[in-house]
Amino acid sequence: MSPRHFLRDDDLSPAEQAEVLDLAAAMKKDRFGYRPFEGPQTVAVLFDKPSARTRVSFHTGIGELGGLPLVVDNVSVLMGRGEPASDLARVLDRQVAAIVWRTTGQALIEEMAAHSAVPVVNALTDDFHPCQILADLQTVRERLGRTAGVTLTYVGDGANNMAHSYLLGGATAGMHVRIAAPAGYQPDAVLLDQAAAIAARTGGSVLALSDPVAAVQGAHVIATDTWVSMGQDGKEERVNVLMPYQVNAELVEHAAPDAVVLHCLPAYRGYEITDEVLEGPRSVVWDQAENRLHAQKALLHWLVSHR
Repeated sequence: MSPRHFLRDDDLSPAEQAEVLDLAAAMKKDRFGYRPFEGPQTVAVLFDKPSARTRVSFHTGIGELGGLPLVVDNVSVLMGRGEPASDLARVLDRQVAAIVWRTTGQALIEEMAAHSAVPVVNALTDDFHPCQILADLQTVRERLGRTAGVTLTYVGDGANNMAHSYLLGGATAGMHVRIAAPAGYQPDAVLLDQAAAIAARTGGSVLALSDPVAAVQGAHVIATDTWVSMGQDGKEERVNVLMPYQVNAELVEHAAPDAVVLHCLPAYRGYEITDEVLEGPRSVVWDQAENRLHAQKALLHWLVSHR
């Protein structure tokens, strides 16, 4: 039987996503009660990009699941000698129970998954950040009691991996997802159409706008991300274009009275979000960061149980 992989948010159906989130909530209550990697079995955690929350949460989570995390940095350097991702997959899958990879191009992780006999998890690529979205959905569930029917507005660079994952993952969860971004920073049109097709089945919706005030009007959740991701140039130009999309107290006042604010971190205070909002009563970013641990544990458990 072929393994299940998690390479982009819509690799889970709405029902499957709900199963994973239910399991994450149960694991948060019983942190050491699930041991699918008892043995210990090894899980390879590969990094081509710097990481704090991803490294800590996967390393900790695999250990709590009874496993041994094998952390390998600079995988692309090894592959730069000519070894394709397909070969690396076939070396690893005979020795590990799952593969987690934080890399650049989506095509690389798709190639690895196509040749792996064990689950492959996208821990971040340039196109998607699906593990983060699972943690965000868990946080929304905790604070608002549901995801279906919730309006989530993402403000900032609408062309980055977080915006794309909010579209797909939010639509899968039955949310009304709005992306507020300036011209030149709008989400990929193909992905927007794919998210709209998912939303049509779940009762959600997706919308791309340019006016941040209109986008956050009545929203239950406001999310943002850094304006300058790893490896991007042109910081000054990006800041100038995106400053009107800063999540500040004035913008947040247009949201619903019980709205919460998400940021996947690291946050650059005074740029995409103000210190006042990040440290304010609407911020749930620290719960969001913790939930990376629980959501990823649940995902790994679910994947190895559905081979």
